[in-house]
Amino acid sequence: MINKWTLALAAAGVVSLPSLRAEEQHQVLTALSQTTLSGYVDTSASWKPGSPNGALPGRTFDGGDKQDGFNLNAIKLSLEKPLDEGQWSAGYKVDLIFGPDANYYTSQLNGGGAPNTSDFSVKQAYVTLRAPVGNGLDIKMGVFDTLIGYEVFESVNNPNFSRSYGYAIEPTHHTGLLLSYKVADWLSVSGGVANGWTGPVNDKIQSTAGVAQADSWESRKAFLGMLTITLPESTGGVAGSAIYLGIVHGENTGTLGGGLTPETTSYYAGLTLNTPIKALTFGASFDYRQDGPALLTPSGDAWAAAGYVSFQATEKLKLNARADYIHGEDGTLFATGQFDSNGKVVGNFGQANSLGSLTATLDYSLWANVVTRGEVRWDHSFNSERPFGATDLDKDAVTLTANLVYKF
Repeated sequence: MINKWTLALAAAGVVSLPSLRAEEQHQVLTALSQTTLSGYVDTSASWKPGSPNGALPGRTFDGGDKQDGFNLNAIKLSLEKPLDEGQWSAGYKVDLIFGPDANYYTSQLNGGGAPNTSDFSVKQAYVTLRAPVGNGLDIKMGVFDTLIGYEVFESVNNPNFSRSYGYAIEPTHHTGLLLSYKVADWLSVSGGVANGWTGPVNDKIQSTAGVAQADSWESRKAFLGMLTITLPESTGGVAGSAIYLGIVHGENTGTLGGGLTPETTSYYAGLTLNTPIKALTFGASFDYRQDGPALLTPSGDAWAAAGYVSFQATEKLKLNARADYIHGEDGTLFATGQFDSNGKVVGNFGQANSLGSLTATLDYSLWANVVTRGEVRWDHSFNSERPFGATDLDKDAVTLTANLVYKF
């Protein structure tokens, strides 16, 4: 819309409307020319042979409700203007998620804010800046992905379709401020502050025992840190491998029973290892999550470890495998002491969650821009618990999945 002052100038013959419109359009196109649009459509078909559909504890986004059928998982749209090489560079990124997986995204493992049920989520939305400090200090403010974890929300960017147990006990995202600095080619550091350990966008601590609500908001935050070490070219066949050490410490936004918010600390160590055989890579991750007690609520400590191997057999064929294990206090992934279809107790109440899994994924590129994967996964309970299934509870679960993703 052209303002009244511009119309007055046009009436006086000082400027012409066509030239103004062309200039305005040029300015808009110039501003958008550095913005990229990308995303994907993620679909799957999953089958759980044997016992009827039911619980699959530890499985994120592909639990019992997605078995034995066809699924739309998520649609992602990303708008981004990345930082350029300038000393005073600025940019932004917006990730929008549509579909069933968006409903889960804002939920928390330990309770908290009610999950979104609108099939829509703002996954990331932040402004990023670069300041001319040393090698360049990158500043990010808004909603952004967590620093820690071997796997991410976007299944297409993971070695396997299904997520690891470690993913289930990690924070997913934060609303806050993050600073990142590249000390040297082999060393990068990041640190920041956020509203909480994780939680819905803009969510803050609602209440804490003995602390007024307003005071809790302004003084009780989460702290994030990550150290990344990249092996230099001088290391030969393992050059480019990376070691990650991270921590997220803070109170869970949202409330637990009695309106209390426990402190949660997540420790993470990860490794991506290249080998002299270019087609062969390894990976490893370790997560330890410690929940502080909230009055009479016991702590919820849990740890998970996973090992990964990837082999690029041909230009189009890639094989990925993962071995995964988690051990956590009762309630980490499921409540122990279940009842079978005959009302008989299976397992012991109060027993720790102890699960393991083996996953094999075949990735074969047939069409341009399309990821086509087939996956088989076996989950197993290592104690007397039988957490898998709907009626007659099982110690084991096998799932088969076909995954098609179009990336643009």
